[in-house]
Amino acid sequence: MAGVTVPGMDQHQDRPDAALADRERAVLALERRGFSGPGAKERAIREELGLAPVRYYQLLNALLDDPRALAHDPVTVNRLRRVREARRAER
Repeated sequence: MAGVTVPGMDQHQDRPDAALADRERAVLALERRGFSGPGAKERAIREELGLAPVRYYQLLNALLDDPRALAHDPVTVNRLRRVREARRAER
């Protein structure tokens, strides 16, 4: 997706040395947490980040392809990449 601009994302994905924006770090932090029941994660997305869940997942998906996110939190990013690939393989 080189050259594709995702509104709300930091536009320095091609610079691994650039820091992640606060919102990008918050998305990864939310993904590290466990959620107790149905709807808890979506509620946290709305209340803590002020995002609609659909927009959150768009941002998260773009982050998974961002080398800066991988450098910031390799465990979470690699886990989510594996989940994403498994879901794609099911289709």
